Order: sequence, then C-alpha cells, then structure tokens
Amino acid sequence: MATAATNLASGKDHKAENFPVASVLLKREHRAPIMAFYRFARAADDIADHPTAPPAEKLARLAAMRAGLTGNGDGVAHALYKAMAERGIDPGHANDLLDAFERDVTIRRYPDWDSLIGYCRLSAMPVGRFVLDVHGEDRASWPANDALCAALQVINHLQDCGRDYRALDRVYLPADTLADCGARIEDLAAAQATPALREVIERLARRTQALLVQSAGFAGLIRDRRLAAEVAIIHRLAESLAARLLTRDPLSERVHHRRLEAAIIAARALAGRLFAKAPA
Repeated sequence: MATAATNLASGKDHKAENFPVASVLLKREHRAPIMAFYRFARAADDIADHPTAPPAEKLARLAAMRAGLTGNGDGVAHALYKAMAERGIDPGHANDLLDAFERDVTIRRYPDWDSLIGYCRLSAMPVGRFVLDVHGEDRASWPANDALCAALQVINHLQDCGRDYRALDRVYLPADTLADCGARIEDLAAAQATPALREVIERLARRTQALLVQSAGFAGLIRDRRLAAEVAIIHRLAESLAARLLTRDPLSERVHHRRLEAAIIAARALAGRLFAKAPA
C-alpha cells in the first residue's frame, strides 16, 4: 500500500489557517524548519480528516509518516527529519502530533473538558513548543505557550463544530457540557444552533477566554522580538475570535476573520509590541 499522503491531500495551505504560520515577521532562517513542521502537520491532518479513506489505511499512512521521522522514508516526514536533525530539535513534538491524528481516526467523542485539553496537549501544544525550540527560547515559557495553543485549538473546534460533525461524525464539544445544557449531538447537523447548543458554545468560549488570560504574558517571555510580535498578534486574533463565539452562531454565521479584519487586528497588536522591552 502506498504511504505517500499526496492523494489524500486537501489542498489547504498555511495561507488558509486562522492564525499566522511562519509569517514574514520571523527571521528567514527560522521560517524554513517551521514550514517543514507545518507541511508535515498538514499532510497528517489531511490523512486523518479524509472523508472516505478507511481507518486502517489512515493509520498505516500515519505510521509511515512516523517512520519517516527517523529518516526511514521520504516526503514531508523526511524533510522534517532533516530540519530537526540539523538543529538538534526533539522529534517528540512531531510524534505527539501523530498521536493526536491517530486519535482523530479512532476517537470521535470527548467526555469532558479535561479530555479535550488532553487532546490539545498532543494536537496543539507541540506546535508552539517546536517553534520555541527553533528559536532557542527558554522552556520556562511552555506553560504560557500551552495555554495559548490549547485556546487556538478549541477556537478551531468551536468554529468548525458543524462541519466536523457533518463531514466526519467527529464532536469535540465535551459530552458533559452538552448534557448540562440540554443539547444533543444531532443539533450540530442543523442550519442554525438551538438555544441549548448556543449555551454550550458560549460556555466553551468562556473557558477558552480563561486560557487566553493564562497566556496573556506569553509574548513578554520571548527573547526573540520578531517571534514575540507574532505571538502577540496570534493572541489578539484569538481574543477576537473567542469574543465572537459568544455572540455568533458558527452553524449559521461567519466567525473567521476576513483578511482586512485580521490585518487591522494584527497591526494593532504589532504596534503594542514595537516598543516593548525584550526579556533579559
């Protein structure tokens, strides 16, 4: 069986993401390994999210990507292997991502908030940790990173909750929150959220805002001023999206930023970092 991900590719690239990926703010030498990590993650995500590929095939392809991280393979996994080897970066970040995508193939429901954050620990937190390692940042910044990355992941889940259910029968909204609010999983198939489902989304958006409060000082912990600026932008974009989820229905209304909206928010966040003092 072929192990290349090309015929399962979604065609989505970094420009279609909610948040900046290896933007021009970052130094050129840092953008290449970050893009190698992104392409690896994109390929693995496309495999896990393919609507018709059998689970066994998905798991086999993800296993082949894992082998590529040891130098035994080609394509995006081998490219990432080379990028990590050149910089002495721990492959654990990439392996954690693969664990998350394997969960996406085998697990479709999450019982509570803690289990959802456990998923984010594999699917989101390693992304920020990898970027920090590429920049040689102090791992003392990991708790703030983890809170921000978890918030970004939950925001994506909330925005895409209807599509995830309809296309993949995958529900990231915790079952206990659905039950507490009197909502049903089947509500996600509707063209508009029920009042009960709106309450679920609002509760989860507020928990996400709490994560953003925890990560509010993250940019200030980063020595690299360019990376600190990008983190500040990402944090501000996340705050805006979390606030929108309190008032907008992701089943019937647009939550994602339009390009101009994102640019204005980014400019304001960047202005706030221009004269910020870098950490000692």
